[in-house]
Amino acid sequence: MGKQAFEASLADGRHRQLAQMAGDWEGRFRLWFTRDELACEAPQRGRIRSVLGGRFLMHEYETRFNDDPIEGFVIYGYHLDDGNWESAWVESFGTGTSIMFSTGGGNAPSPDMLGSYGDGQGGPRWGWRTTLEQPDPDTLVITMFNLTPQGEEMRAVETRYTRVSR
Repeated sequence: MGKQAFEASLADGRHRQLAQMAGDWEGRFRLWFTRDELACEAPQRGRIRSVLGGRFLMHEYETRFNDDPIEGFVIYGYHLDDGNWESAWVESFGTGTSIMFSTGGGNAPSPDMLGSYGDGQGGPRWGWRTTLEQPDPDTLVITMFNLTPQGEEMRAVETRYTRVSR
């Protein structure tokens, strides 16, 4: 990554787009285990901050699954050299003791990344697609989709945030 390319991205590119997501957020966490049946809906609080001179976003959040607390941490970035969105996600509920690494093509207008996880029983891996959309400065929607080994995609998680502060 060249310094000029990064500075241009901070001024009017993907890194500026990421920086606009920084702030404190409150919203709703919704979880589906099957296509048509909502398994859980709970309040979620998140803090997203720019780190390492604007190279990455760090998203820390807390919510619940029924009576069980969930906390998670995600690093989002845009890899200038490869032209890809990237993330690394850990969570007390969904990822167990693994780190989910995801990437996605930089042609997408906003972060859209694909990772994968095992079924815990030695079967084929499942895909996990994450999108971030910011329809306006004070709204952020993070949606995650399960992809079966056969390629069928189903919404699994949606967090709809409203900005508390910038």
